[in-house]
Amino acid sequence: MHELSVTQSVLEISLRHAQQAGAKRVTDLYLLIGQLSYVMDDSVQFYWDMIAKDTIAEGATLHFQRVPAEFRCLDCGHHYPVDGENLACPNCESTNVRLAAGDEFRLESIDIETAEDSDVHLKEQ
Repeated sequence: MHELSVTQSVLEISLRHAQQAGAKRVTDLYLLIGQLSYVMDDSVQFYWDMIAKDTIAEGATLHFQRVPAEFRCLDCGHHYPVDGENLACPNCESTNVRLAAGDEFRLESIDIETAEDSDVHLKEQ
């Protein structure tokens, strides 16, 4: 159910940026979702279709990009992908590691149509 709240946040952010840019319509949203974020694409899409109704973002296409999980060894600095149950660094075998990627969820960018009928690409800062 947390997908509803994150989807509402995405809608609020996209509408705010689109309105600041003078958009008449939001056409595309690009979302970055980490492998370990527990955000499900289908659920976000389901909620999006409901809550974007009657806004300038209704009918916008959501593009999902998944980011694989990756650890960083705090002892040797090596970055490596999460490999099942083994958390140890393959370089030095240390278990002193930190998640470096894979838990993110963010709106990367938005495509809009402006009143002048031109397409604009907004990058989230």
